[in-house]
Amino acid sequence: MSERESMPCDVLIVGGGPAGLAAAIRLKQLNSELEVVVLEKGSEIGAHILSGAVVDPKALDELLPDWRESCPMAEVPVTDNWHWVLSKSGKTSLPHLMMPPFMSNDGCYTGSLGNMCRWLGEQAEGLGVMVFPGFPAAEVIVGEDGAVAGVITQDMGVAADGSHKGDYQPGMEIHAKYTLFAEGARGHLTKRMKARFDLEADCQPQVYGLGIKEIWDIAPDKHVPGRVIHTQGWPLSESESWGGGFLYHQANGQVALGFVTALDYRNPWVSPFQEFQRWKQHPAIREYLEGGKRVAYGARAINEGGWQSVPRLAFPGGALIGCAAGFVNVPRIKGSHTAMKSGMLAAEAAAAAIGRGEEKTALMDYDAAVRSSWIADELKLVQNAQPAVAKFGGDFGTIVAGLDMWLRYLKMPIIPAMKHEPDYELTGRADLFPKIVYPKPDGVISFDRLTSVAYSYTNHAENQPVHLVVKDMDLQKRSELGVYGGPSQFYCPAGVYEWLVDETTGEPKYQINSQNCVHCKTCDIKDPNQNITWVAPEGGGGPNYPNM
Repeated sequence: MSERESMPCDVLIVGGGPAGLAAAIRLKQLNSELEVVVLEKGSEIGAHILSGAVVDPKALDELLPDWRESCPMAEVPVTDNWHWVLSKSGKTSLPHLMMPPFMSNDGCYTGSLGNMCRWLGEQAEGLGVMVFPGFPAAEVIVGEDGAVAGVITQDMGVAADGSHKGDYQPGMEIHAKYTLFAEGARGHLTKRMKARFDLEADCQPQVYGLGIKEIWDIAPDKHVPGRVIHTQGWPLSESESWGGGFLYHQANGQVALGFVTALDYRNPWVSPFQEFQRWKQHPAIREYLEGGKRVAYGARAINEGGWQSVPRLAFPGGALIGCAAGFVNVPRIKGSHTAMKSGMLAAEAAAAAIGRGEEKTALMDYDAAVRSSWIADELKLVQNAQPAVAKFGGDFGTIVAGLDMWLRYLKMPIIPAMKHEPDYELTGRADLFPKIVYPKPDGVISFDRLTSVAYSYTNHAENQPVHLVVKDMDLQKRSELGVYGGPSQFYCPAGVYEWLVDETTGEPKYQINSQNCVHCKTCDIKDPNQNITWVAPEGGGGPNYPNM
């Protein structure tokens, strides 16, 4: 057995997204002598970042006031904002006066969050932060005192059968006084920390949506830089599901368009990918795409639980920041600014603790700071938006959500914080719902999944352990297929899961095409028996998103 190398640091940050990089930068701003390490599982900073994105610059202004001089996100301010309710062939615009002022996109910017993170990574490295892309954290180091003491990175060169290949390299132990988990929605180590320290004992369960996105080059005469369009209604209204679409006119003649399906849907035959393809064929969306060309594709789960689903944030030696904790403002479809602010607050608490000579304590000052910050103020205003629609449906639920937001804005709330049910518990039996027959893709506006995955540039090293772990294959066959109709075939946006017929036995056979995985985490969330666990694959594996 090869002995693992080890490396000490002051603060270790697991995840190179907006929250993790903001935390790293803030730590160095506070104390340039601190040794700060950022681990990123993607092949480079930004490779696994996927968001719309329309960014509220509030946290950027606090962290790096001069960011507009060099950050690519500053290139396209939002200039034009629309919200459409779609029917099958028409649309109705919602007047802005119906929405509370905090729903406005005035002063926001639209662009690639991945490119913004690449820029943040450069700022962090310029301050002396050690950034290591291609090094996923695989295990958490927990000391004899029960405190988190760092992580072990993923072993490299392990074959599918568990044997060591010729290029085998054991993972490195990185020891830290404090470890900040910034893995994004449904991080695999975050799940373990929530369970170990019972962080969700006093909050509602987290719920999620699946966001699927494409980048298109469109005809110049159709491009309006800074135009932002959001939609709701069709096509999800036909399956009594909910969610919505977005179309953002960004730099270089491109639009970012995508579709978010809330994962609390009951009909197991629903395919979020196919609903996205249908949405693109709506006349109001298709008119922008005709004559254009798709250049990128990807998918990612999004936190939708809101304020009532935020867990306890600190535990001995560690803390949750960003989407690992769940700070997305659902009706605004924004979470980067709140994620960054949480990273900054965690950095301030960690730097202060180290300055006092402490290590591996619970940063309860950070937890308290978040709960008294503008993060809390903002998320409390919208905390009933998701559960109202989930409970009352798209039409009436939107009215209830809007009324609740207005009353909270006017400091006259009458509806208490509503509760959530875990997404997987809401999946219904297959025999209770009609099968959905989706139209075939035309190859011009709509596409199949495998062709789409090619535009995510995802790649995993061959002959490595499958990183999508099915705990009980008999249960999968008996229940996931036998009771629920095999919904993993439909909810996965990358064609990872297939139920085939074994040619020898004639029995159903579960095939996992793990090389297709774009790390969206939907299977980990929506599997009705919680029988699939996503774990980190070998370093650098997964999508390589350009400009996403």
